[in-house]
Amino acid sequence: MKAHVWVMLKTTVLDPQGQTIQRALSSLGHASVKEVRQGKFFVLSLEGLNREQAKAEVERIAKDVLTNPVIEEFRLEILD
Repeated sequence: MKAHVWVMLKTTVLDPQGQTIQRALSSLGHASVKEVRQGKFFVLSLEGLNREQAKAEVERIAKDVLTNPVIEEFRLEILD
């Protein structure tokens, strides 16, 4: 079983790296892109857990290890 976890800065937090990417895209002719938010993506391989256990384990990992809860939020998906 695999889990995908996306970690992004909260929308209320300034994203200077995303702004830099957006400016670069604009200078390369991609003027239709008005905002970029960058983040992190993790793929976790899990064994010996059912779907509910895997979701609970990945939520704990995301909260305790993968994110800074003050400025980041996460979304996860469990894949069979």
